[in-house]
Parts: sequence; C-alpha cells; structure tokens
Amino acid sequence: MSWKIETKCLQEGYKPENGQPRVLPIYQSTTYKYDSTEHVAKLFDLSVPGHMYSRISNPTVECVENKIAALEGGVGALCTSSGQAASLISILNICEAGDHFVCSGTIYGGTINLFGASLKKHGISVTFIDQDSSEEEIQKAFQPNTKALFGESIANPKISVLDIEKFAKIAHKNNVPLIIDNTFATPILLRPIEHGADIVIHSTTKYMDGHAVCIGGVIVDSGNFNWESGKFPGLTEPDETYHGMVYTRDCGKAAYITKARVQLIRDYGCCMSANNAFLLNLGLETLHLRMERHCQNAKKVAEYLATSDKVISVSYPTLPGDPYHSLAEKYLPKGCSGVVSFRIKGGREGAVKFMDKLKLAAIVVHVADCRTAVLHPASSTHRQLSDEQLVQAGIDPGLIRFSVGLENVDDIIVDIKQALED
Repeated sequence: MSWKIETKCLQEGYKPENGQPRVLPIYQSTTYKYDSTEHVAKLFDLSVPGHMYSRISNPTVECVENKIAALEGGVGALCTSSGQAASLISILNICEAGDHFVCSGTIYGGTINLFGASLKKHGISVTFIDQDSSEEEIQKAFQPNTKALFGESIANPKISVLDIEKFAKIAHKNNVPLIIDNTFATPILLRPIEHGADIVIHSTTKYMDGHAVCIGGVIVDSGNFNWESGKFPGLTEPDETYHGMVYTRDCGKAAYITKARVQLIRDYGCCMSANNAFLLNLGLETLHLRMERHCQNAKKVAEYLATSDKVISVSYPTLPGDPYHSLAEKYLPKGCSGVVSFRIKGGREGAVKFMDKLKLAAIVVHVADCRTAVLHPASSTHRQLSDEQLVQAGIDPGLIRFSVGLENVDDIIVDIKQALED
C-alpha cells in the first residue's frame, strides 16, 4: 500500500513486530554478536544483510535512514554525523584528485568553504556559477573531468529557488549526476528526485530535527542515475577493499549509496550516533505538521516586513514581486520554509541595532528549528567569504536571516515591530 507523506513521517522506517516496542528503540551498542565466524565473514563480504559495527550501520540509524529514503523517494539513504559530512561524502563518493564539479554560487557559506578551499587541498576543483544563468552559460563551466552538478533547492540565506529541472537537464546532458541540498524545503515541501535530481542531501540538524538538539546529515540515492558512462570507475571497476566487488554490478540501483557507506563511512568514520538518530526520528514524526506552520508564519512575517518603511527589500518567494515567485509556484506550492531574508536601512550598523533590540527572536548560529532565531550572515556563517563571494551568494552587509519559529505569529511580528522602531 502506498501511504501519503504525512503517514510516512510516522509509519516508515521502524516496523515493530508482535510484542516488540511500539517506539523505535535506541540500540546503544558498538558491536553485535554472531553464532559463527562464517556469518561474520559473509557480513564483511556484503553477501548477507546485518550490522557488523556501528560505524558502518546501526539498527536505530538504519530505521531513520529507511524513513528518510521513503520520504524523498529514494532507493536508500545514509545518515552522517553532520550536514557538512553529507555534502563532503556526496562529492567524495564520485570525485577524486584531478576531478572537478560545478556548483551554484548561492549555497551555504560553510559549503562554499568546504568545496572551494578544503576540497581544493585534496585535488578536487569546483567552478561556482550563477544558478539563474542560461543553460548555455552554465554549460561553459563543464570540463572533461567534471563529475557532478550541485545546488540547493532553497538557498541559504538568499532564499532563492533553484530551477531543478533546468539543472537536471544540464547535468544529464553531461552524463553527471545532479546533487541537491534539500535542507530548507524538506521532502514535505519538495522532493527533488521527482524533478530529475539523482542525489539528495540534508542537514538533518535543521527542520528534520526541528528542535536544535542533534547535529546530523543524510544522503539519499534516487537509484536512477546510470553510472556506466566510463566517468565513474570507482563505481564500475573492482573495489579491492571488498574482494573485487563492482558496485554497479553487485548492488544494482543502490550502487552509489552502498559505496558511500561501506567505503567512505567505513574509512572516514563520520557516522551518526544511535542516540542522535533516535532524536532525529522524533523530529521526523512531526515534520509535516511543523513545516505547514513554519510556512504560514513566515509568509505573514514576510508580508509584514514588505510593508515597513524601515526595510529595503524582503526575500521570500511567496511574495508576488519576488524574483523566484514563479519557480516557487512550480516547485514549492505548499510553501517556502520558515526562513526569510531581508535588508534594512542603515546597512551593517542598522542590522546589528535591529537584532540587538529583539526580545523574542534569539541571536543564534542556527536556523530552521521551532524557535524564532535571527542571524547576520556577513558577520557569522558567511564571514569567511570574500566581498565577491558575498555578492555571488546574494549577501548584502545589511542582510538579516530571520528563521520564523512556531510561536504565535502575532507575537513574532510585535517583536519585529518594536525592534524596527527608532
């Protein structure tokens, strides 16, 4: 039976049998006991299902992975220790020294630093492009050694909407996968695989957890990409660390996600703990309810800000004059998350003055949880970027990222109003 996504939030992943706990248990164990050495050997050969060591897989984590895969419509998922780890593994799984990938320049500042600086030290290069450019312009960024195209469905903090179908068309024309960071939208508002994305990642730290209690990330494999073009030898040639396993031959549609788990998570160790997976699952069970209210509140906040003479501009795609309004209507008919970006008069000084006067909204280095929060990106999350990179990411010195929570929206607006007053 095919359940609707609201039901999947509660019912997918963990399926208790007769007499078992109704709620997902925390399997707080690093190891597992077996009756024979032969069974352990089969586990290490990947010829039988099961758990050999919690760095690679854990029953609690596995249930959460299965739930997220079901929500996004993928063949499998892999939880990681953070959203940054998910971004890293998604690229390292198909790129090695000498390879290149193309990426939207409006992505989260920490990811820009990861891709543009840290990966460069490992011999992997990236070209950042304007996601709103024409297909012809974006095509110019591709090279013979390009292995992927990467973008965010809703960019942080520009709140721009990616034309996923355009990006998918370009990626597939070049025989590379499209990787989409879907953190802000979540599968409740948008499922990128349905629009041609091949890999979807999340910082589960944000809306999926929703309560700011556990760091995490996840990678979801659509199972749709054909890796047999010759560009991805790591997936199509024998892996000597697994007795010559060929992932595309032996794992079928789950080739990418299997390799990420048994090769990269095995070696780099950036796995999710069982306790964090348990907390994440609690958040996922109410994700559909919370995202609806986040969107409702953010829309009202954006509309209020748009009427203020203290505000220069507001970025929220449901607003009729927003440059991404038509893309939002196409990809995000249920709403555009709870994050609003806006510029107020007075530049950096005006932004700081406004934030310091807020009573309800908290200044925190976080976004997308149930409590209203505010941040000045140019001073924090994007502080490491050059002026040129800030412009490319759509960040003005006076830009404020406002994460609208689940409080009564009238209270949120009252707080904004008093902070805007001279």
